[in-house]
Amino acid sequence: MLLGRLVVSAVVVTVAAGCADPGSAEPAPAPATAPATGPATGPATGSAVPAPVPPAPTTPEPAPPPPAPDLGEGRTVPARLSVPALGLRGLEVVPYRGRTDDGPGTEIQDDGVAASPHGPQGGTGPGGVGNYQVTAHRNTAGGPFATLPELQRGARVEVVTKRAVFVYRITDTRETSFRSERSLAEQRAAVPGRPGVTPTRAMITLSTCATQEDHAEGNYWADEFDNPEHRIDKIGVLVSARPR
Repeated sequence: MLLGRLVVSAVVVTVAAGCADPGSAEPAPAPATAPATGPATGPATGSAVPAPVPPAPTTPEPAPPPPAPDLGEGRTVPARLSVPALGLRGLEVVPYRGRTDDGPGTEIQDDGVAASPHGPQGGTGPGGVGNYQVTAHRNTAGGPFATLPELQRGARVEVVTKRAVFVYRITDTRETSFRSERSLAEQRAAVPGRPGVTPTRAMITLSTCATQEDHAEGNYWADEFDNPEHRIDKIGVLVSARPR
């Protein structure tokens, strides 16, 4: 009798366990998820933080220009003179301390070359600011300036030194009288024709005697060096200079 009750109790317990509400069981916890990764956001707007901008490249400073070549402008040095319009090429020009057509200058010209005075009573050297004065004979010593009176405005005159080539253009014609101190001062002035004026550019005076013209007018005056009264001067200005 006792055994029968135990069997019945066991059956009841089994049925009770099998009839339990499955929803009453406590649900299992949800699995943990990894935090999402992505671009950082700004604290206020949530927009992406821009990458840093590299600095703009700097422009290097330009190199300074090379120094101008030393052409020796104005130095009283030997030179060679050419006047293509007259067929004159490579005439030697000898510098000396003095003034136009003085004793030493006349002696230089007597050797068939040109003379260029410098110093307090003379002029400047080739290419120099002021009056580069060159004198030569017309009728004697080979007459290197025999055709100088024919030289026209705009003609090219080239002066070559060891360092440079100076090119002048003829701009004017003047007449000088050896019997007039004023006329001589104008010829020898730093600005031809304008004594006392400070020069601002390089100029040249080519000078020779006016013997034929004086004799044609019956003027036979001559100084102690046998120079006639008048000289014919061709004035020019420097238009270019370059190293040799």
